[in-house]
Amino acid sequence: MFKPFVILVLSFGPIMGWADVIDTTAGPVRITQMAKGLDEPWAIGILPDGSYVITERDGEFLFVDDGDVKRVRGLPKVVANGQGGLLDVTIARNFSQTRELFLTFSKPQKGGAGTAVAVARLSESGDRLTNLRVIFEADPGGSGGRHFGSRVVEASDGTLFVTIGDRGDRPNAQDRSNHMGTVIRINRDGSIPSDNPFNNEADVRPEIWSFGHRNPQGADLDLQGRLWVSEHGAKGGDEINLIRPGANYGWPVISYGVHYSGHKIGEGTSKAGMEQPEHYWDPSIAPSGLVVYSGKLWPAWKGDPFVGSLKFDYIARLSGAPLREVEQIKGPETERVRDIVEAPDGSIWFISVGNGAVYRMTPSP
Repeated sequence: MFKPFVILVLSFGPIMGWADVIDTTAGPVRITQMAKGLDEPWAIGILPDGSYVITERDGEFLFVDDGDVKRVRGLPKVVANGQGGLLDVTIARNFSQTRELFLTFSKPQKGGAGTAVAVARLSESGDRLTNLRVIFEADPGGSGGRHFGSRVVEASDGTLFVTIGDRGDRPNAQDRSNHMGTVIRINRDGSIPSDNPFNNEADVRPEIWSFGHRNPQGADLDLQGRLWVSEHGAKGGDEINLIRPGANYGWPVISYGVHYSGHKIGEGTSKAGMEQPEHYWDPSIAPSGLVVYSGKLWPAWKGDPFVGSLKFDYIARLSGAPLREVEQIKGPETERVRDIVEAPDGSIWFISVGNGAVYRMTPSP
């Protein structure tokens, strides 16, 4: 059986601005602490000038510039319940011209809350959002606090992909009359792109790009512009999927996991007309953030997906065809990795929920 390469940790003591050096297949890397003392951090967005923003699930939004931290005002009302709250943040591709960013959050709705997307402008001072508009909200809402999904990715054509979980109601993921258990695609103003796969089908939500998902909490574009997502399985069966328009990813009809009771899920691991994952984990690692690396600082990692593990406290690097986990980047800083992104300079940033901190990974001299 294939065993992934596990890195070694050389600890120099975590202090603000300096942390550990970790040995990897691409050489030693420095893990630098960039922010600490965070309360349930969920996502990070790096601005073109090197400043950055952080969401906290309870509804706080932070702007950090050269060590100066500001709490940002002007946020939408969120329902911070269970897995819901203020969730993803994505910096618009044309931020330098518009100062716009995208937020996902659990929005109050009749009967509970649902995944929503807002666009807003960050003030020059970094302490306020202005002109905030909610451009999408999942329908219907739900009273439970599970499976909001909630990553947002801007494609090169300006459309937005948004991941939405099944909200804990498994059959929803095969019912295209609602948004649960889907990846949706919308324009930046919330309108429906003319080439969405289900635009002209009766009783199907036209925003749907793919369906049959359980709870996708990681998403990014690869170097060819294709969308990849990582999603939570049940007991086993965590997946990475390459998303194709109109495709059915099988949940809960097929899965490589089982129910927490130990009972079989659906009809097995495959069925005609349903997609197979590019990779799955059993046992589950609880995958969250996902980034496909450009190769800017580490050419050997070009095109490889990196996925954070909330359960086993490491960053997985995957590579090859078929795709497989080939390396685990692990140290004191990788406790419950929630988000992972690439900065404009090619450094890799990640959030540790367990440490309440943000870290930056760069080559070590």
